Amino acid sequence: ELPRQQVAASKGALDGAKLPALIEAVRPTMIIGCTGKGGLFTEEVVSKMAAASDRPAIFALSNPTANSECTAEEAYVWSKGRAIYASGSPMAEVILDGKKLIPSQCNNMYIFPGVGLGASLAGSKRVTDRMFIKAAEAVADSISDAELAEGRVFPQLTTIREVSKAVAIAVYQSAIDEDVATIYPKERETIVENVNRRFYDPSYVTLARGE
Repeated sequence: ELPRQQVAASKGALDGAKLPALIEAVRPTMIIGCTGKGGLFTEEVVSKMAAASDRPAIFALSNPTANSECTAEEAYVWSKGRAIYASGSPMAEVILDGKKLIPSQCNNMYIFPGVGLGASLAGSKRVTDRMFIKAAEAVADSISDAELAEGRVFPQLTTIREVSKAVAIAVYQSAIDEDVATIYPKERETIVENVNRRFYDPSYVTLARGE
C-alpha cells in the first residue's frame, strides 16, 4: 500500500498545482529550494509547512541572498520559531521571543575537502556513493547538542578543520571497506593517525621586513 502522498502524485491529481496546494495535499516535512526565485517560499507556504510538521525543515538554498526562497527571519517568524532552516547564502541570527536562532549555511565546504583528502590518501580507484553517505554522516555526527539547540543544521565554521578531518577519516575507511583503496596506513598506524599526519596545517613562518 502506497503512502497517501504517492497515491496523490501517481493519480496525477497534483499536476499543475501551486506550491501551497501541493504542500497541503502531500504534507511534507521538508522543502528544498533550488529555484533561483527569490521569495518563492511565502508566508502561506511556510505556514502550511508548519501545519504539516512540528519541526518543518525549510532549506532556501538559492544564491545570492536576493534569490533566496525566503530569509531565515521569515522562516522563523512564519513558523513561530519551529522551522529548521538552512540557506545557500549566509544569514544573520534571529532573536524571536527572546530566543536566539542561528541559521546555517548549507554549503559543500563541509563535504568536499574531506572527501578529496580521504579519497586521495586512500588512493581510491573511484569515489563511490557510499563515500558521500559516510561523509554526510560524519558531518552530522560533528554537530553538538548545543548547536542544534541554537537552530543550527551544520557545525560552526570555526570547527571546519575538525569536521573535514572527520569526513576524511570516514571516506578513507569507506574506501578500504569497499575494496577500492590502493594505499593503506603504515604498519601499526591507524587511519586516524594517518589522516592526522597528512592533514595540512596552514601555519606560516613570520616574515620580517628587510631594511
